[in-house]
Amino acid sequence: MLNRRNWMSAAGSLCAASALLPATVSSAGDKPVQGDNGDGSPESPQYIEQPLSHWRIGLILTTPVACTNGLATFPVPSNWPEQKITIRNQEVDPEVTRWQVRDLGGGTQQVVLQMPRINAGAKVSALFEFDIERDRIQPPEDTSALIIPKSISRELRLYMGVSPEIDTTSRIIRNVAVELEKEPVDNAWQRVEQVYDYVRDKVQYVEGDIKKASKALLDGFGDCEEMTSLFVAICRNLGIPARVVWIPDHSYPEFYLETPDKKGYWYPCQVAGTRQFGRMDEARPVLQKGDRFRVPEKKRETVRYVAEYFRCDRRGNGAPRPNFVREAFEL
Repeated sequence: MLNRRNWMSAAGSLCAASALLPATVSSAGDKPVQGDNGDGSPESPQYIEQPLSHWRIGLILTTPVACTNGLATFPVPSNWPEQKITIRNQEVDPEVTRWQVRDLGGGTQQVVLQMPRINAGAKVSALFEFDIERDRIQPPEDTSALIIPKSISRELRLYMGVSPEIDTTSRIIRNVAVELEKEPVDNAWQRVEQVYDYVRDKVQYVEGDIKKASKALLDGFGDCEEMTSLFVAICRNLGIPARVVWIPDHSYPEFYLETPDKKGYWYPCQVAGTRQFGRMDEARPVLQKGDRFRVPEKKRETVRYVAEYFRCDRRGNGAPRPNFVREAFEL
């Protein structure tokens, strides 16, 4: 299984509209969740087309010993307002007797491969190629009327609580939110931008091991994950839904605001790197959105992101070598 840093180079997706896919494929990524609808209104994010990219994702397994009961999973990004996924090609070896796309909720999906028996010395591949249309995001034309939601729907509650490494209930983070709320602002957009500026001012970008948002604040340094986690944690304390967006080798947050008639939108910002508030110039594909997932293979654990996974029963000495492929390619 890949570690945290390596996982962030994964990319790909499956689309239920493709004729190449089995009828069991879920299309959760095609279904807009609350707030995921750029509709051209003054409060909506603006999407600008970028060049098409091509990505390959999957598994190449080699093993010196026979294996039984093989199971592999890997995440596959879904469609989002700023991203459209089209499958180009798929190559799945016969040792993979069954595969499907599992919906984990909130637009997050993973491929599940079942391999009942793999002979010693075998090489088994399950590779998928995708076209990814990823738009740039520009701020809305008018932010003055946007408000913090007065009531949180069941769907949005997922982006309001504690998540792994996002210790929203930490006293130091709660105190920061209280102090920020005392400072006057003209509207909700400015309130979120206040949080954004606070994180960028208080936490210096330094790469390192993963740590909690409160620890990054105490230390005064952290990388893109810690800065994103801190932004998310403070927003949630202010009643603003927020979540992590995962792309290859990077992460950034999104926050949710509504119009007075309860039409909601998600807006991105770049807390680590060049200043981008309410906009996102990234061309790398969105892999997942969210920071609190339940994966069947880890029943007792809530995970921060959906990573690759492999297990099998070995029939001899030696270890299988699963290589999870995730790479951009040119046509």
